[in-house]
Amino acid sequence: MIIGGAEDKLGRRTILEEFVAASGGSAARIAVIPTASSLGPEVVEVYDALFRKLGAADVVAVRPGSRDEAHDPMLVKSLTDATGIFMTGGNQLKLSAIVCGTPLGDAIVTAHHGGVVVAGTSAGASIQSSHMVAFGVGGTTPKQRMTQVAAGLGLLRSSVIDQHFDQRNRYGRLLMIVSQSPQLLGIGVDEDTAAVVEHVPDEHGDHEVLRVLGRGAVTIFDPARIVTNAYEAKRSSPMLASGVVLHVLPQGSAFDLTSRTLLAHEPRIDPTEAEELLEAGHDLRQMARDIAAGDASPSTLRRRLARKKSSKTHVEQDPNPDGAPS
Repeated sequence: MIIGGAEDKLGRRTILEEFVAASGGSAARIAVIPTASSLGPEVVEVYDALFRKLGAADVVAVRPGSRDEAHDPMLVKSLTDATGIFMTGGNQLKLSAIVCGTPLGDAIVTAHHGGVVVAGTSAGASIQSSHMVAFGVGGTTPKQRMTQVAAGLGLLRSSVIDQHFDQRNRYGRLLMIVSQSPQLLGIGVDEDTAAVVEHVPDEHGDHEVLRVLGRGAVTIFDPARIVTNAYEAKRSSPMLASGVVLHVLPQGSAFDLTSRTLLAHEPRIDPTEAEELLEAGHDLRQMARDIAAGDASPSTLRRRLARKKSSKTHVEQDPNPDGAPS
């Protein structure tokens, strides 16, 4: 689960709910890795409280502060029983410098291959790809040297991930990276949005399928047929990037990362709207029956609907009219 940062922690918490559910719900044992964060124990306390409130059975902190600590067998062992791993936001270069290429980093990859759900927000999202944005400036136009790339954990192959994508205008730097490395798929994830990647087998083999969850979008740059001058652009000059295929995917969209194709779109259904349509359909069917029976005039039907609406409003305002303890 690749989360673009600033996921909702107070309202619906859709993304965090899905993570806990995918990790086993009431049986979930979640390991929180806050290494990227500059905050103290409070960052773990926040996620500990959130995940337990959402039903997780146990939450443990796994926080190496150096590469030596990431070699600690006891710290590595703490991931053994995890059903979900969550990496917080912060500085992704710090996270990769401490974790990647260590026994702890290897344990995360092994857990992922074994079916453990791995999620990360902001910095914890960037490190999941094979190539990682280390740092850089924002802007719409790709320019030479506007960002640097480091190695990630490689949970998502042949890709580079950027986060806070639309909110911090990171289109240019992601385009710069894929212009220099056209074999990579560029994935930009907005805030309070998750790219949920699952392995889906079919008759042609295993496919990585990305579906979008949250209030923003996931933007994908496919540079397979790009025309670029990345190899000759000087200093910080604008770069040529022509022929890049752009996909902007809102919630409900699905994209096959293996074949690089858009899958059938699943329309989003608003539960409130669905409830209103169901009630309206019931009223219309009742009206049709009354008219067919000839025992109700239009004015009678209007009064009946008005009374029903008034009664519903009264119940919503006073759910406990008898004063009984709730």
